[in-house]
Amino acid sequence: MKSSLDIFRPGRVLLYGLIIFFAGLTVLPFAWMVCASLKTQADFFTSRFLPTGDGIFGIAWDRLTLHQFVRLFTELPVARALLNSVFFSAVISLGATFFSAAGGYALSKFDFRGREWVTTFTIGTVVLPSALLLGPGFETLYHLGLVDSYAGVLLPGLAPAFGLYLFRQAMINSLPTDIIESARIDGCGEIRIFFQIVLPIIRPMISAYLIIVFIGVWNNFITPQIVLQSPELHPLSVAIFSLRGLYSDDNSLIMAGTLVSIAPVMILFLVLQKEFISGLTTGAVKG
Repeated sequence: MKSSLDIFRPGRVLLYGLIIFFAGLTVLPFAWMVCASLKTQADFFTSRFLPTGDGIFGIAWDRLTLHQFVRLFTELPVARALLNSVFFSAVISLGATFFSAAGGYALSKFDFRGREWVTTFTIGTVVLPSALLLGPGFETLYHLGLVDSYAGVLLPGLAPAFGLYLFRQAMINSLPTDIIESARIDGCGEIRIFFQIVLPIIRPMISAYLIIVFIGVWNNFITPQIVLQSPELHPLSVAIFSLRGLYSDDNSLIMAGTLVSIAPVMILFLVLQKEFISGLTTGAVKG
């Protein structure tokens, strides 16, 4: 059994010191954002964090305010934008996970003509820069009449090539073919095999991919900015950008809006971080 004095060894002290240092660097921007959202516009540039004064710890506690958060949900359409972001993120993450898992199952366990070509094409689309597809994607949505509609944002995100390839690799490494063959011999249909056997086995990957897609859609700014013209359809990322004024900015208001936009995904990640890490290691060891 290791002695408690082992933690004071130079190597461990250096390691913990580096961990604390980099953890501080990570937390520092969030701490500054919280302080900035609680300050008035007049105090925004006069103090780095909290305004100085005669209060405890030399801080002017009486000048801190929640007025910026009240403005966000009373004077500005942030509440509607928040609901739009939840809707986009939930629908796309659930749909993309389901279709990617189904497609990955087909590419990994079904033997059909052209499977290698489909796999090669999928891998090829993964390496294409997303910015390169903005123009053709918008033109396609325009001709389909989907511009400035929820469907114009939802449909392109339901079948991502990256998710298809990711689930294909996970099922090749983690889903034994013998189990599927045994189920087929016992008379199970493919739909029952997929829902009752395949999905439970790859559950950690499903959880991890759900989080990845949810955060990606929540933070997506370019696609909704281009596809959606009506302010009532905008997600939170676009609504926060619209807080910027033409000649001047209310920086405290912008920081409050940014804090509102990152809080849900931060809480989601902290709650599901174990599932996320478990999902990332799925398929690392061939089963």
